[in-house]
Amino acid sequence: MTVVFTLVLLMLTAAAGLTMLRLFRGPSTLDRLAALDVFVVLIVAAAAVYVAYYQDGSNIPLLVAVSLTVLVGTAAAARLLERWERHR
Repeated sequence: MTVVFTLVLLMLTAAAGLTMLRLFRGPSTLDRLAALDVFVVLIVAAAAVYVAYYQDGSNIPLLVAVSLTVLVGTAAAARLLERWERHR
């Protein structure tokens, strides 16, 4: 099972690297916002792998809270960005 967890963490690391590339090079603010959202999802997924590996469910409420906060934050930022683009 350790091999599976290691492979999953390696894939999450590769995805995080590609997401950071999009975050820094993104041509528009909306691309950067989407990349930041994906990056946080990858962090939550890595934390979920940690929870599964150590069989410690005490961090699950924290993962849910972070996920909901990111959802609300992304929706608010997209709405503000849309308003800003409309007034330009």
